[in-house]
Amino acid sequence: MMSLTSANMNVVVKRQYLFKLKANIDAFSSLIGIQVIALLFSLGGMGMSGSSSSYFTLTVRSYSADVVLAFTMIWGLVTAITITTRPYRNFDFTFVTNRLTSNLSNVLFLVTASLLGGVTSILSGYLVRVAGYFFLGHTLYSSEMAVGELIIGIIAASLYILTASSIGYLFGTLAQVSKAFIIVIPALLIGFLFLDISFNPMPIQQEIYQFYFIESSFILFLIKILLTTAILFGTSSILFNRMGVRQ
Repeated sequence: MMSLTSANMNVVVKRQYLFKLKANIDAFSSLIGIQVIALLFSLGGMGMSGSSSSYFTLTVRSYSADVVLAFTMIWGLVTAITITTRPYRNFDFTFVTNRLTSNLSNVLFLVTASLLGGVTSILSGYLVRVAGYFFLGHTLYSSEMAVGELIIGIIAASLYILTASSIGYLFGTLAQVSKAFIIVIPALLIGFLFLDISFNPMPIQQEIYQFYFIESSFILFLIKILLTTAILFGTSSILFNRMGVRQ
């Protein structure tokens, strides 16, 4: 018979978390590759405007880390799905463990991965500008970003990646509960993207975008994101607890 006290559970979670950081080092390597690809896409600029006359031609390009962040969110989603697969879950049985400690260590790993992805995504915005200046010969004009704004940007980017990770974790969990979800989930996502909007002046996709991405209050943004990720991770944990020990 096995029992875990509160202190022992903390130790087990910590050991599993550190093990998963080492075991999933390839995930962080792939993050670098994905962000490099995103940087190449970003070199064209996020927007372009210009004007011309008989004497000159002016072209203005705007650079940002949006493409890198989008690619990193996809990376977070795929990474979360990956750690729910059976080979990765079987690693947990090298420790004295249960479903709770396994889920907690997974969430801690995804939080760490999201934070790393958020930091590199935001800092990549500066790298895009530097690359545009040295390799493309563009003249740069940019405003200084305060330290507080930089920190808020990193937090926001990390939370967006964590939200994508929590969605991937739920999808991966559902796929482990029943293989039918491997077909059902993509079908639902495709149907959602092409949802009939003829009777709705504001499509649900636009409402979701505005709810999560267009928020002027940082506090409300934090509440929305943290509540969403808590619900998604909590649902995944409940589903995992109902699975068999080695299922």
